[in-house]
Amino acid sequence: MNAMGVFGTAEQVLALAPDEASRRAGSRLGAAGPWSCTGRGDGAVWGLCKGSGTRPYRTVVDTTGPAYSCDCPSRKFPCKHALGLLLLQALDGAAIEESAAPDWAGSWLTARRARPGSTAPTAESASAGGPADPEAARRRAERRAARITSGAEELEQRLGDLLRSGLASAERSGYGLWEETAARMVDAQAPGLAGRVRELGAIPGSGPGWPVRLLEECALTHLLDRAWLTADRLPLPFATTVRSRIGLTVPVDGVPVRDHWLVLAQYDAADARLTTRRIWLHGTTSGRTALVLSYGAAGRAPQLALPVGAVLDGELTPHAGSGRLRAEPGERFVPVAGPAAPPPGGPVGAALDAYGRALGEDPWLDSWPVTLSGVLPTRAEYGWQLADADGREALPLTPAAQSRPGLWRLVALSGGTPVTVFGECGHRGFTPLAAWSPETPGETVPLV
Repeated sequence: MNAMGVFGTAEQVLALAPDEASRRAGSRLGAAGPWSCTGRGDGAVWGLCKGSGTRPYRTVVDTTGPAYSCDCPSRKFPCKHALGLLLLQALDGAAIEESAAPDWAGSWLTARRARPGSTAPTAESASAGGPADPEAARRRAERRAARITSGAEELEQRLGDLLRSGLASAERSGYGLWEETAARMVDAQAPGLAGRVRELGAIPGSGPGWPVRLLEECALTHLLDRAWLTADRLPLPFATTVRSRIGLTVPVDGVPVRDHWLVLAQYDAADARLTTRRIWLHGTTSGRTALVLSYGAAGRAPQLALPVGAVLDGELTPHAGSGRLRAEPGERFVPVAGPAAPPPGGPVGAALDAYGRALGEDPWLDSWPVTLSGVLPTRAEYGWQLADADGREALPLTPAAQSRPGLWRLVALSGGTPVTVFGECGHRGFTPLAAWSPETPGETVPLV
C-alpha cells in the first residue's frame, strides 16, 4: 500500500473536510478540469488549481502527516483545493502520475519533514527570552491555586444559598447572577468551573423537567468543588482528573504507545471562542482506545485531520488522569496496509457497565467510548434506539444523533440485520460515530 492508500476512497477524503461548505466545494474540484502540473511521490501529492485570479493556486498534501499547504486565502484546514486534489487521486488514480516534486512543493515538504520532533516553546517561555524559572513557575502555580480555592469557596456559598431558597428562585433571579459568578471563576483561572456555572445559569426555564436537571448539575458542580478543596487527600490519578475538570493543564506523562491505529471517528464542536476537533483512534495491537484533541480559533478549523477508516502507524502518548483516554500524537503517522476491523464489541449491557465503571473514575464524564456488536437500529415511542438482536436491552440515541443524516446511513447499512457500531455512551443516550456491516467488516462507515 503506498502513502496515498490512506485516502483510498472519496468518503475518507470528505471525512477530512472541516465543514459542509468545504465538503461541497472540494467535491466540485475533484475532477481533472481545474488541475494542471499534478504529480505524486514520496508520500505526497501536488498540483496547480485554477482559481478566480490569473495565477493558479499551488496545493501540496503530505499524506504521511497528513498536512496541507495551499497559497489560497482560505483559513480552513484542509482547504477546498487540498480536498479536491485528494478526491481527484481517490476517484481517478491514473489522473495523477508518479513524478519528481517541483521546487515549490519539494521545498515545503523538505522543510516540514526536517522539523525536529521537540515541541515548540510556549508563549510564556518565548516571551521570557529563555528557559522558565522553576521557582517563579512554582510561585505562579501557588497563586493560581489560591485564587481557584477562593472561587470554589464562593461558589459553594452560592450553591448553598440556592438550595436554601429553593430551586424555583433560580428562575426568578435570572442569568445575571450566574454570569457574575462565572466571571469570578474566570478571574480565578478556573475555566472548567466557569463553564459549569454558565451551564447552571442556562438550565432554569429551559423546558419541562428543568428543576431536575438543575439539581443534577448542582450536585456535580458541588462534587467538583469539594474534590478541589480536598484534593490533597485524593488518590493521585483522581486528583489529576479533578485538576483537568477545573481547567488546569494535565501533563502528558504516560509511556508512548506505538501501534497501528484505526481512525474510528472525527468531528468538530464549536463555541464562540474555539473549535474543538475530537478524533477517536483504536490500537489494533494494544486494544487501546484513544482520544486526540485539536483546536482552532473561532471560525477556523483545527489543522489536524485524519481520514476515518484509515490505519496509521504512529505513537500516542497518554495524558495523566483516571481515564487516560486523551493522548498526544507523535510527529508523523504513516499509512499502513492491514485489516481495518472494528474494535471488539459487546451487547448493550456491557456498554452500560463500561460507562458505569468510567463514571466511578470520573463522575463528570459526559460520555464514554464503547463498541456495540450485533445491534439493530429500531424505532421506539421516544425515538430511535440501538437494540440487541435478541431484544433484551436497548440504548436510546441522543437527540442530536436522531437529527443527523448519519442516522439514515446507519439504518441503510443495517437493512434489518445486526451491525457493529462505535460511539459515545452518556447519560443522554448513545451517539453513533462509525459502523460496520457483517458483509464488509473492513470498511468503516462514518456517521458524523
